[in-house]
Amino acid sequence: MSYSQFTIEKIQSEFGILLSEQIGIFAKIPESKYSQFLSDTLDYNIPLALAINSEKSRSELIVMPILIELRKQLSNQIALFSGKEFTVDGQRGLNGFCDFMISKSPQQLIIEAPIMTLVEAKNDNIETGFGQCMAEMIAAQLFNQQKGNEIPKIYGVITTGSLWKFMELEGQTIAIDLNEYFLGNLGKIIGILRSFIISPSFSEKQ
Repeated sequence: MSYSQFTIEKIQSEFGILLSEQIGIFAKIPESKYSQFLSDTLDYNIPLALAINSEKSRSELIVMPILIELRKQLSNQIALFSGKEFTVDGQRGLNGFCDFMISKSPQQLIIEAPIMTLVEAKNDNIETGFGQCMAEMIAAQLFNQQKGNEIPKIYGVITTGSLWKFMELEGQTIAIDLNEYFLGNLGKIIGILRSFIISPSFSEKQ
């Protein structure tokens, strides 16, 4: 078993996770400005990604530039991993590859705790990513515990590039924001992603 084989039902039964469906958990987070470079990049990339219409094209041409922008805005003080194997507990199925992981560490050569955000890119049916992303969030929580560098919340993102959904794991509860966030409001998406990372202690380092 691996991350991609998990369903929401398996997450609940095998890990004792409680689900909390809420409207607009992240809706009040303010928009963030972004660079003209990102705007120009997406203007070119989006039609190409949609024409190719695969998970890989959406991942590489839409999602990755947005995450790179986030890393630039935070002065490279986070690590961004793409397509990395992340095996935490193979016996429980917490193994496999993650589309994107963000660590609150500037160390880029190896994956260091704390892992704070997992991003799964999907082609068109965003619902198929929930179980997989939740499993990755649980693995990140366990990984951080094993490394002695726990953080209160782990965040999950499922996106088609055009549509974005957000979740948070705290303790044994995963809260799902029922709102859908669209690429047309890019500043909102970047604002939400920034909010996952920025804390008073982190801001002091900037």
